[in-house]
Amino acid sequence: MTSENSNTSNKETFRKRIILFLSIFSGILLITNVYLLILLFNQKQKTNEQIVITKEVIVERDNVKSALEILKKDYEDLKTDNADLQKEIDEKKAYIEELIKEAEKHKNDAAIIAKLKKETETLREIMKGYVRTIDSLNTLNKKLVEEKKVVEKKLGEKENVISELNKKQEELKSTIEKGSILSCSNIKAVAVQLKKGGKKESETTRAKRANKIKVSFTLGENKIAKAGPRDIYIRIMTPDGKEMAKEYSDLYKFTFNKNSSGYFAGTETIHYANAQMDVVVYCEGKDPFVPGTYIIDIVCDGVVIANTTLKLD
Repeated sequence: MTSENSNTSNKETFRKRIILFLSIFSGILLITNVYLLILLFNQKQKTNEQIVITKEVIVERDNVKSALEILKKDYEDLKTDNADLQKEIDEKKAYIEELIKEAEKHKNDAAIIAKLKKETETLREIMKGYVRTIDSLNTLNKKLVEEKKVVEKKLGEKENVISELNKKQEELKSTIEKGSILSCSNIKAVAVQLKKGGKKESETTRAKRANKIKVSFTLGENKIAKAGPRDIYIRIMTPDGKEMAKEYSDLYKFTFNKNSSGYFAGTETIHYANAQMDVVVYCEGKDPFVPGTYIIDIVCDGVVIANTTLKLD
């Protein structure tokens, strides 16, 4: 009896221990489950928060990227003739392209996206400064263009005045040149026959007897003309259409009427003193005289000042 009571008591004690163990284990398991549930909830909440943050960063990145694209186009629209300023603008455009690449590369990095946003705002302010500068330069250029037109108009007016003055000066010069041409009168041309070694001469109308043509004339008074030595040339065309000259070389060649040249039959250097003076020039040719009409030009200062004719039988 005593032994049975003892066994029963042991069994009861064991059962109670088992129940206690299970209770403690259940409590621990419950606490663990609660703890795990709390951790899971917190992790889920953090995950949800991270997803929200990531979405916000991506949205911010897209906004920054869009803002950079718009800013790039705005910079592309900036044009100026100022080389230094245009160089700065082009450098900023290249920098914006790099920022766009950075935004694409670091789309989940909030710090970099925030930095890019700040750079975008800075570049926007810089662009506004460029716009003001370009507007100022354009205004200045317009002013300079207007001033240039005024200056060009004044220069054109001055050029017209100068051109008119030059024209009048040329006209005056031409008038003076014409006025300085010596007048010629009392023109006489005769053929002469030389006798006694050329010490005596007699006039003749016979070609075969003539040795020279004597041309005499009077130069008129001219106060405008420059005083000093003058070379008088006599140019004679023979009846057969040739120029009469002692020899046809450069020694007997001269220029007259600006662009004409020919040979002279006689020449004389005089000293003109702005007063009337008589001149005589003897002319001769290489060939014998032939019958017919001789055309005679008197040339002074490169201008034909008179002419006459001589007919020989």
